[in-house]
Amino acid sequence: MESVYLIFVIVLFILAFSDLMVGVANDAVNFLNSAVGAKAASFKTVMIVASIGVLVGATFSSGLMEIARKGLFFPGQFSFNEVIIIFMAVMITDVILLDTFNTFGLPTSTTVSIVFELLGASVAVALIKISGSEQTIQDIGQYINSAKALAIITGILVSVVVAFSVGALVQYITRLLFTFNIRYNLKYYGAIWGGLAITGITYFMIIKGAKGASFITPENLEFINSHTTSILLACFAIWTVLLQILMLLFRLNVLKVIVLAGTFALAMAFAGNDLVNFIGVPLAGLKAYQLLLASPGADPTTFLMTGLADDVKTETWMLLIAGIVMAFTLWTSKKARSVIETSVDLSRQSEGSERFNSSILSRNLVRGAINMSSTFDRFLPDNVSLWIDKRFSPPDQTTQKQMPEGAAFDMLRASVNLVVASMLIALGTSLKLPLSTTYVTFMVAMGTSLSDKAWGRESAVYRITGVLSVIGGWFFTAMAAFTVSLVAAVILYYGGMVATIGLISVAGFLIYRTHIIHMRRSNEKKADALLDALPDELSTETIIVKCSSTIQRVLEQSLEIFNEALMGLMDEDRKMLKNAKTQVEQLNTSTKRLKNHISSTLSHLREDSIESGHFYVQAIDYLREINHCISYITLPSVEHVENNHKPLVPVQIEELSRLNGEVSLLFTEIKSMLSKKNYEDFDLIINRQQNIQRIVEETRKKQVKRIKNSETGTRNSILYLNILAEIKNLSLFTVNLLKSSRDFETSAKPEL
Repeated sequence: MESVYLIFVIVLFILAFSDLMVGVANDAVNFLNSAVGAKAASFKTVMIVASIGVLVGATFSSGLMEIARKGLFFPGQFSFNEVIIIFMAVMITDVILLDTFNTFGLPTSTTVSIVFELLGASVAVALIKISGSEQTIQDIGQYINSAKALAIITGILVSVVVAFSVGALVQYITRLLFTFNIRYNLKYYGAIWGGLAITGITYFMIIKGAKGASFITPENLEFINSHTTSILLACFAIWTVLLQILMLLFRLNVLKVIVLAGTFALAMAFAGNDLVNFIGVPLAGLKAYQLLLASPGADPTTFLMTGLADDVKTETWMLLIAGIVMAFTLWTSKKARSVIETSVDLSRQSEGSERFNSSILSRNLVRGAINMSSTFDRFLPDNVSLWIDKRFSPPDQTTQKQMPEGAAFDMLRASVNLVVASMLIALGTSLKLPLSTTYVTFMVAMGTSLSDKAWGRESAVYRITGVLSVIGGWFFTAMAAFTVSLVAAVILYYGGMVATIGLISVAGFLIYRTHIIHMRRSNEKKADALLDALPDELSTETIIVKCSSTIQRVLEQSLEIFNEALMGLMDEDRKMLKNAKTQVEQLNTSTKRLKNHISSTLSHLREDSIESGHFYVQAIDYLREINHCISYITLPSVEHVENNHKPLVPVQIEELSRLNGEVSLLFTEIKSMLSKKNYEDFDLIINRQQNIQRIVEETRKKQVKRIKNSETGTRNSILYLNILAEIKNLSLFTVNLLKSSRDFETSAKPEL
């Protein structure tokens, strides 16, 4: 029997490795987003610093491991068999849940997930035990540590408010001091700010965090506690003087030092606080198995896990192995990059394409904030308002040129993000509170963005919708973790080994599916990234190449969707139509992105490329119109078939097939002309387009005759006439697009 349970323990550790990888992929945003967003150093340098921080922080985790063993349920009320079921349900659920969030690039809380998974699984087993005894539901408090669970949940929720408020306040004060043109005041106050920031990091990461370290002796801890003030004053003095000297002698960028130090500190805090979320449960399972072996002849179904309530010091080598796995994941996980992008996009200083749409709630919040700000401004003296506005004036051109290329915000805000977040998280770690590093770092970043006026009138509604979506995902994390873990525990309780193999197989299949989804999303982003790539100055030749390749790609996709939509409609193939609908939505996103980036593209044009810019705008407009035509053909066709309306009659299918062939030929010839950049046969294209118009008019007359003879139903007729109208528009816009491309290149020749 012991060998069977040994297999369960081994499976727990295998799941722990998987959980480490998917968990770190999500939590990497906590300590990488500021350094990556500010481009404080090369990505490789940032990763090296973060990896070292993770390895060091892993050894600080020992004091928190008790959360998984006895923090949320009373182990003495559960048998070994029941405890193993709880732990298995938790680990399987955690891997699935975190991997799903990683796939869609949404930061979530590994702390909240593990807490609610433990609650869900333990509640499930407790209810099963109660149902088989004379106890009632009111006795569940004997099994579940509801007071501890409530304290943890309350602490996490409070940390969200505290993190946002502290981040906003510190950033506001810091920006008032340094302004956006930080080069003026940095030489006077930079060393002091750096000394204060690094001292704060030292205090919370070493002095407070040392309490949980597995290698700190009681004597060393006593010395640190008794000389705290002296150590802090010495740190502040040494760092301030050292940074000032380095600034004078080597022109050291003190903000870069703070950002890298903060990245190290936050990575260290992450590992110290969140490692329990990944390996705490398997280690508790190992301890439970050791207790069983220490009691020969004990029945696993009745042997109570009272021994799990004892304090246990986790071996440092175990923690280091976990740290190595986490560091390896940082370098290899592509999903971690997706999660980082979400956080950086929501906090970037500049405007541009927004990932999220606006919502009623975000619009009302922005409107309310504007009204509140206007009311508050009335009570401020004019000279104070002018002084504040001056301190928050946008950076001048010199400052903008000094910022690293592609930076989402400056290093001053990045330093505040890292210092404030690392302090708050390390404080929670020292108090043995499983704070959510994701909640803290994300809300600090959002608070500093608000204070820095990154959420302007052009972007506020979209950014707030994004923040609300992420926060909504956090609540979903709690509900999903509790529910799925509860169900998994019930299945494992009654299904035994067969259920275990089945659930692990399901988890593996879901991870494989989410991997495919993420690959597809990544490829789409790469395609869009090619469209967004803008050098400092776009030459006319660059725009010609960019415009031509984009037009050819959109035309190819449009023709593919057009053919698929008509074939799906004629054959009443729902799968084909749904695929066409998906491609339409992707094409719409792509062309909309082009439209949104027109201003950015034109702002990078040389002054001698005004005429070319005009034709570029015109070409993008026609691309959008072509996309609209395809949408107005595909979406009604999908709805028609989904609603089981009468199919097209044979003569309609014949007419549409003819038009399909004509449109396909038109698109093919236009693509060939664009690729060869030879427009000598332009008149032939015009004739082909006019022929399509003629066929459409003839077909429309035939359909009118069929309507009068009651040969087709109302829904059929509406759809058919709509398709004919859109085919006519499609051919017209396509030819106009070709004309714009021709005129574009013709007008550009004198500039080349």
